[in-house]
Amino acid sequence: MADSTIDATTDSTSSDSADGDVEFTTGEDGVAYSSESTRSPDAPARPATIGPAAATGRRKEAVARVRLVPGSGSWTINGQPLDEYFPNKVHQQTVSEPFVRTDLTDRFDVVARIHGGGMTGQAGALRLGVARALNALDDEANRPALKGAGMLTRDARVKERKKAGLKKARKAPQYSKR
Repeated sequence: MADSTIDATTDSTSSDSADGDVEFTTGEDGVAYSSESTRSPDAPARPATIGPAAATGRRKEAVARVRLVPGSGSWTINGQPLDEYFPNKVHQQTVSEPFVRTDLTDRFDVVARIHGGGMTGQAGALRLGVARALNALDDEANRPALKGAGMLTRDARVKERKKAGLKKARKAPQYSKR
């Protein structure tokens, strides 16, 4: 009789799916449970939400207030187009990266007011503002791609303050032994 009883311990197996590896735990009732919820194949594909959104992004000393409006993909930054305000292609690529990651390129017009900091800080602030606005617009569809790329995290690195007795934040005056 002891041989016919089923051990009630759970075992973990993994199954390859389109999403990647998903851990399944088999309970004592023989049903496999997963910690992740997956979309059922018969569920209709939900269209992306298109509407206005606004957010604020910060990087170093720069602050960007961003508004997204459904449109053709035009950028207006402090009254100037994107290629005039950010002539550097690296900065243009940086600010448009959230749209590329979410496959929403040329679906929104971006209107932004930026002040403070330099060009790189302003580009980083604008990127964070656009990513936050896209996240606010459609949290369910856009958040995984933006979060995975690290675009929803504010870069906390700022200039360190100067200390008394030092020339800069950490640079000490030249030491003379004699």
